[in-house]
Amino acid sequence: MSSEDLTNLRREYRSSTLDELDVDLNPFVQFDKWFQQTLNARVPEPNAMVLATATPEGRPSVRMVLLKSFDERGFVFFTNYESRKSLELLLNAHAALLFYWQELERQVRIEGSVEKVSRKETEEYFQTRPPESKLGAWASKQSSVIPGRGVLEQKAADLKEKYRDQDVPAPPFWGGFRVQPTLFEFWQGRANRLHDRIRYTLSGGVWTIERLSP
Repeated sequence: MSSEDLTNLRREYRSSTLDELDVDLNPFVQFDKWFQQTLNARVPEPNAMVLATATPEGRPSVRMVLLKSFDERGFVFFTNYESRKSLELLLNAHAALLFYWQELERQVRIEGSVEKVSRKETEEYFQTRPPESKLGAWASKQSSVIPGRGVLEQKAADLKEKYRDQDVPAPPFWGGFRVQPTLFEFWQGRANRLHDRIRYTLSGGVWTIERLSP
């Protein structure tokens, strides 16, 4: 594809609108409203979200993860605590999230501080995972270099034999993080690139709602 082809890649957004007079005063309630609409629209993987982290020196990295729960305490995902994203979060406990729901022409940005969830929360979630996913958490030393896929598959096979007819426990090096928002931005695509952007910022325990220029 040439650069000329890229310049002609565009679409118009016309599916909905977003007004500061219509949004809920509580951004968690507003997020839940949009999330339920996303579920009802049968958007594929509605809980897929971009997670951005950074080192203490400010070197960023980004990847997709899956949201597994949310409430007014924050947004929770699970991972290997020895992975790159975890090591960055443990040294610099700030993160940004992005949900993009193309079918509804919407996105939500979230920024905030990060903490580990309790071990109880991790173990309760881990027991809801399919058996093969439980074994995968043990088999993968996430982000580490391996000589080939065969090593990973053999380790998974060995673990399957080890835990045959047993409950697979949650690995001690695996668990959840909770992103505690201090900022939400709700974006609704509009015609002619005059998009709607509504921002919530937290200060002194109070959320302030503002419209941003697109």
